[in-house]
Amino acid sequence: MAVLAVLAGVLIFLAVEGGPAVFYKQGALPAHATSFWQLAGPLAFGSLWVAVIALAFAAPPAIGVALAATVYAPNQRFGRLLAAVLDLLAAVPSVVFGLWGLMILAPLMGPVDAWLGRYLPWLPFFAGPPSPTGRTVLTAGLVVAVMILPIMAAMCRETFALTPTTLMEAGLALGATRWEMVRWAVLPGARSGMVAGAMLGFGRALGETMAVAMVLSPTPFLVSVNVISSDNPATIAAFIASTFPESRGKQVGALIGLGLVLFGVSLLISVIGRRIGRKAVPA
Repeated sequence: MAVLAVLAGVLIFLAVEGGPAVFYKQGALPAHATSFWQLAGPLAFGSLWVAVIALAFAAPPAIGVALAATVYAPNQRFGRLLAAVLDLLAAVPSVVFGLWGLMILAPLMGPVDAWLGRYLPWLPFFAGPPSPTGRTVLTAGLVVAVMILPIMAAMCRETFALTPTTLMEAGLALGATRWEMVRWAVLPGARSGMVAGAMLGFGRALGETMAVAMVLSPTPFLVSVNVISSDNPATIAAFIASTFPESRGKQVGALIGLGLVLFGVSLLISVIGRRIGRKAVPA
């Protein structure tokens, strides 16, 4: 009840302080927007796009690491070390990931972006022109993927550990390889847990602020799936963080309204994730 009360309080605050921003016009909105939805629409797209890229990069290694720690090497030093490293990775502050992405990963991604723009320009994701600095949506997605990897791997690890040992041993005794045993005995029963881990990671990626704000070089009001260009869509959280110190009066209310939009998107994603997770439970 206390958790629900706090959640309701946050929602009421966002609705009261940010709700009137829906009717604001140019002059009361940051970034010289002419209407609230002209500002919120591209930012919501940017948040979802960065989160989708991060989820695409983080999901396969999260499942692989969880399988390695629980099925392939559960009692070996490698498996225990892998689980411990992931748990420690979750404790690293987001600003540290942002510095790593800005100073280390972005320069390394510059040649990668150039290669993608040279050989795969027929794909809309790599249409270019490539950014020479590497501060692109692709780099931001990779940084956020590293950040959400621990929570996704931990959820998958706990779910895989619930698979009955007798079921796995029966599969091996019948002549199945370890991968066949994983595919037939472990993964079907863990679908709901994997979906839950993906949704948790997706929600974390939606609200990530400092790392994205430090890595991404955004362009206001841009909606584009190009992930290697210098012109990048901004995210709601990063836009609020970068704009709030200079905002005054109604502009603060507009930023709170953007927070309400992000809250609604995150809530919608959680509901969809729960429904998918229930359908993923095998009969």
